[in-house]
Amino acid sequence: MRAIKRIHKAEYRPIADLVTYSPLPTRSLQQIDPFIFLNHHGFQRYPERNQGLPFGPHPHRGMETVTFILEGDIMHKDSSGHESVIGPGGVQYMTAGRGLIHAEVSSSEFKRNGGDLEILQLWLNLPAAKKMVTPNYVGLQKEEIPAFELDGGKVKIQQLFGEWNGVKGAFEGTFPITMSTIYLQKGGKFEKKIPAGENIFFYIVRGELSVNGEEIMFRNLVEFTDSGESLAVEALEESILILGHAAPFNEPMVAQGPFVMNTQQQIYEAYQDYQAGKFGSWEH
Repeated sequence: MRAIKRIHKAEYRPIADLVTYSPLPTRSLQQIDPFIFLNHHGFQRYPERNQGLPFGPHPHRGMETVTFILEGDIMHKDSSGHESVIGPGGVQYMTAGRGLIHAEVSSSEFKRNGGDLEILQLWLNLPAAKKMVTPNYVGLQKEEIPAFELDGGKVKIQQLFGEWNGVKGAFEGTFPITMSTIYLQKGGKFEKKIPAGENIFFYIVRGELSVNGEEIMFRNLVEFTDSGESLAVEALEESILILGHAAPFNEPMVAQGPFVMNTQQQIYEAYQDYQAGKFGSWEH
């Protein structure tokens, strides 16, 4: 089995009136290469006539985002011409690549009526050879994402990237990666083999799990050692887990604001290009 190296509790980092927790990066953990950043927004309930999500137009380069909408919705719009509203159970996958401007806000319906909100955004690094690929975005609703069950239906899995149990993921990654959102009823269990050379991203969104025999609560990120190839997971209560794995890039990383590159010079160039209008135009 993969040994647990350390458990990282998500730190409370509110953004305006948005409840936010983040386990990555923190003082104790900079990245789990190539997984570099996670914000866990909510759970919270918005009143009627609210302002919604505060993420207006902003640029990105050199990385990707995977956004999990558990409750509420997100309206995505970007300078490459993509636009969509994704609701509960849906996922958004955006490749910033050489650069784009995007906004992530709540729909007019959510701002008018309010409701429950819980959303997570994970940043993936891009390898040096693909930092400047063409930007792309795909948003899928819950029913458009392949899913399967284990343990007699006690474990339900949305397959996002890669393949598991013969089910191919909804998204084609820019680099080889496997990722799932896993919903577990109390007592539900599964085992999974993960190649020894790959890093594991393991974040408990809700509930409590036994992970290779160790009990771990929600809002914790589990860091594993390189030894062993199997994970054994059992739900001690109803839980949601984000599980990903990929080979590390083992490349220098410089992250500054919305840009993730390999050198400080490339960060400088990203700011220059953005200010010069090379990330596309933004039409309100």
